[in-house]
Amino acid sequence: MKMIEEIERTLAQLEAQGLTRRRRVVQTPCAARVRVGVDEQALLSFGSNDYLGLASHPRVVAALREGAQLYGAGSGASHLISGHGQAHEQLEERLAQFMAPHLESARALSFCTGYMANLAVLTTLGENPDAEIFSDAWNHASIIDGARLARAQVKVFAHCELNALGALLDASNATSKVVVTDSVFSMDGDIAPLAGMLALCERHGAWLVVDDAHGFGILGDHGRGAFEHFGLRSANLVYMGTLGKAAGVGGAFVAAHASVIELMIQRARAYIYTTAAPPALAHALLASIDIIDGDEGTARRKHLAALIAQYDREVVLKRWQRVPSNTAIQPILIGSNEEALRAGAALYERGLWVPAIRPPTVAPGTERLRVTLSAAHTHDEVAQLAAALNELEE
Repeated sequence: MKMIEEIERTLAQLEAQGLTRRRRVVQTPCAARVRVGVDEQALLSFGSNDYLGLASHPRVVAALREGAQLYGAGSGASHLISGHGQAHEQLEERLAQFMAPHLESARALSFCTGYMANLAVLTTLGENPDAEIFSDAWNHASIIDGARLARAQVKVFAHCELNALGALLDASNATSKVVVTDSVFSMDGDIAPLAGMLALCERHGAWLVVDDAHGFGILGDHGRGAFEHFGLRSANLVYMGTLGKAAGVGGAFVAAHASVIELMIQRARAYIYTTAAPPALAHALLASIDIIDGDEGTARRKHLAALIAQYDREVVLKRWQRVPSNTAIQPILIGSNEEALRAGAALYERGLWVPAIRPPTVAPGTERLRVTLSAAHTHDEVAQLAAALNELEE
């Protein structure tokens, strides 16, 4: 068939360009050490977003088991039909309480994924054609797609450039203005200047929507994320946090003023027209939030910070370029698809799993290794990675 032939030509082009993506089957729970593939090769993983090492935490696993016993395997319907269970309600109340120091009249709404949460926020706040969305040039794909689906006009400003954002806001006559940004950028590990952005939003009467997927649970003394890191509090803030990274389970939530959340319940298609996540996951997440908010969470964040500092000292590259980052995301710019793949394969042969990131996830010419550190790693394991990187790069 002609249609199949066209698809196969496209696949062949991707293969020739070194852009084909392949899945590896992990045979073990998410952890620092995993077994991969049919031969169950033992690997030390530096590619997970399980930043606090909670995905296999005994308390979280036990809570998931208990949740399944209490609530079964699935929710059975959307939240607004019959799928909103007691565990969902408890999780949303706990998340609202957790984020309350940074939001006025805080309320939270849970989602199956962070992608859906971003679609819901932006299509709700940007539903008016007279509105404008101002989006950082390096924002995540889910933000880009949410802005595209919204009826609002979309304007893109240069990455983390407050002057560029300010100029766009000054020139705007929109009835509603929505500024949206990642907090920690997933491929570079840098942090948006949120204090300056909030000042601009308050001056111009704009919402500041922050995707804190890679900050929730990690940034701030209590793990409340980027808002705690910068000491922010405002009615203009809308917070999106994912629950499958530092929280170790799955899903996402939006926290904001109660009226914003109520509008999303009434209008957000990505919330209304989908089956609710299994309530057992929400039950497990209650245990995750308790860990993040407690002494153990503090200890894990301190250990992670020590690992980041160690990595910074011990990885000394001459040819490849490290991207400056104080977060768990530590990219190494390689510069071509072929060399990035070769570097990833060479590490894999040494028992180290570090993913090679290529276009369209990153721009051509910025192909990289994306190293991610976790509180589940040890100092010896980080030293092993640093030695291998230094050796390969020579």
